[in-house]
Amino acid sequence: MTAELVRGQNHPLSQVRLEVRVSAGKPLVAGATLGDEQGRVRGVEWVAHPGAPTLPGLEVSKQAAADHRLAFDLDALPPAVHRVSVLLALPTGVGGPVRFGAVAAPFVAVTGLDGSEVASYTLTGLDAESAVVALELYRRQGAWKVRAVGQGYAGGLAELLTDQGLPEARQLAGSINEAVAQGLARSVAVPPSRTPDADRSRQTAASAPGPDQPYTGSGPQGTPGTVTPQQSPYDTPGPQGATASQPGRPGGAAQPDPSSVTQPSSPTAGGPVDYSHPGRKTAAPPPPPTAPPAQPGQPAQPVAGDATGWSMEERLYNQVWGMFEDLARTVAAYRSAVDFADSRMEKELDHVLSDPRSRIGGQGDVAREAAHAKHAHLVDQARAVLDRDLAQLTAEAEVVEPALPMAYARWDNPVWHGYRAPMEVPMALRLGDLRLPESENLSVPMLVRLPLERGLWIDSGHASLEGTLADSDQVRRLAMDTAVAHAARLLAVYPAGEFTVHVIDPAGAGASALAPLTRSGVLGSSPAAGAAGVADVLTRLTQRVDLVQMALRGGAADSLPPGLDTAEQLLIVNDFPHGFDDRAVTQLRYLADEGPAVGVHLMMVADREDAAAYGPLLDPLWRSLLRITPVPDDHLADPWVGHAWTYEPALVPANSQVLQQILTQVAAARRSWNR
Repeated sequence: MTAELVRGQNHPLSQVRLEVRVSAGKPLVAGATLGDEQGRVRGVEWVAHPGAPTLPGLEVSKQAAADHRLAFDLDALPPAVHRVSVLLALPTGVGGPVRFGAVAAPFVAVTGLDGSEVASYTLTGLDAESAVVALELYRRQGAWKVRAVGQGYAGGLAELLTDQGLPEARQLAGSINEAVAQGLARSVAVPPSRTPDADRSRQTAASAPGPDQPYTGSGPQGTPGTVTPQQSPYDTPGPQGATASQPGRPGGAAQPDPSSVTQPSSPTAGGPVDYSHPGRKTAAPPPPPTAPPAQPGQPAQPVAGDATGWSMEERLYNQVWGMFEDLARTVAAYRSAVDFADSRMEKELDHVLSDPRSRIGGQGDVAREAAHAKHAHLVDQARAVLDRDLAQLTAEAEVVEPALPMAYARWDNPVWHGYRAPMEVPMALRLGDLRLPESENLSVPMLVRLPLERGLWIDSGHASLEGTLADSDQVRRLAMDTAVAHAARLLAVYPAGEFTVHVIDPAGAGASALAPLTRSGVLGSSPAAGAAGVADVLTRLTQRVDLVQMALRGGAADSLPPGLDTAEQLLIVNDFPHGFDDRAVTQLRYLADEGPAVGVHLMMVADREDAAAYGPLLDPLWRSLLRITPVPDDHLADPWVGHAWTYEPALVPANSQVLQQILTQVAAARRSWNR
């Protein structure tokens, strides 16, 4: 399965002979730099560009083009190379666009030599930049991975190469731009636009001359004797030997860009050439599946994944939130209708009571009965509409729930029995279910996007659990069970090695609930106990936040210490504020505020009343966290329509072994990844 990366996300590479394919709407200059262990480029001999397209283990295109194919053999790179950066730049001096904000977002894909996609990345969010580091192939613990970078530079190639530590950056950037402008790197016209319905398949060219064989191009009528410079295996002639005039060489035969040449989508000779990339999302998403036609008088049958989206996961995500919005709207409409009926009845009754004549001869009783009858009729009409909508949503939920992927599914869903460590991070995670008082038998999955934008506070206090559980020890144990279930789900849906969990349990009160995590070995370290343990964990995580923030603000994200764990971090804090001094509380607030933006997330299991001694000092902390409860509770306010949603946590069924089985497989995948 292809991993669609977002900025900063990485993905393991299972093979060392690869291609990086670039697709853009305008001609680009593609290149690559080799970096040492510190990510620095030691000299111009470590830069592959159109003027010097070949380095050991690396080859780039010789020209500016709208499509490129860069070849890599990672095993053939010099031993000192630990990082390969793929560069894209807009050519200067040729009259084209000068900033990426004026062109379509470039698309890059890492593929095997057979064309199978491993990972892809769309470079969005660029504006004034004219050069960008698109991808980074880097070596970690003997294995190669790819990271989506997307770091742009308004100063062009000169600024980009300077940032990578190259002393001759400006001279080299000037020579590259001059070569492009003079035609040493030929600029190929943008591929012709195709209709959205055209075949989007992309195939490699059928034949290519060897690296030592010059290609003698000939036009449709043939121009014998015209010989172009020697070509690499990736500089292939166009289909049927077609050529175009090369700028600066009147009458000479020019070769189309190898990376923009593909075979026709059909074997018919002379057929059209398909230049499009199979992973490039330049058109509207494919239409969702539709249900079979309904019988007359019957509602349409729901279909899982009938929302828009590029993948089934995205379609199901959009469908779930569509169900949430539909439920919110229909209940809001019902409540509004009931309010209208109540206010109308009150007005009619007030009118009856204000007229003295209605008190004579029983006229008042008749008027009151008529007012109540109208009220009941309006309410019944509104309830009938609500019941119809709830029945339709219930039928949809019964179809959607079994089709949900692991990240969205309940713990009792059979999808967990076929668990395998995923290769990419899902769009969202299920934290529980949401329902309204009018929909007792219908609940909608509560999905939050990943990575988490807010920390979680699992309330173990009495206020939210009043009337449900009286024993405070049971409440705290259930809250810790909820935290462990959420942490296990996060570990399960992230790729191996991409999520790390730390635990602070000052007094060891959560040892029993934490047993599934500790026994399986999925924790980053043993639960921290005592004041010293609390201080150690908080200091390490705050330092990590500081380092990553400084690196990002300084534009030196590649300069982080080699031993820094780049995985997403989750800190579970139990029994707060016991074991926390003023410094630890300040660090905790800092993690809650600044951590999510740099991959450090907080999950607190606490009773707010226990921290009452701190007064308003902790109010910003509580406000920054999303409060959830270990038992159903109607505390989630919806400002959109004013509902108070009842939240039900996603707990593991009693006596189920699914949690331990999943964590065991997660631990095995992590051990395999670390080898």
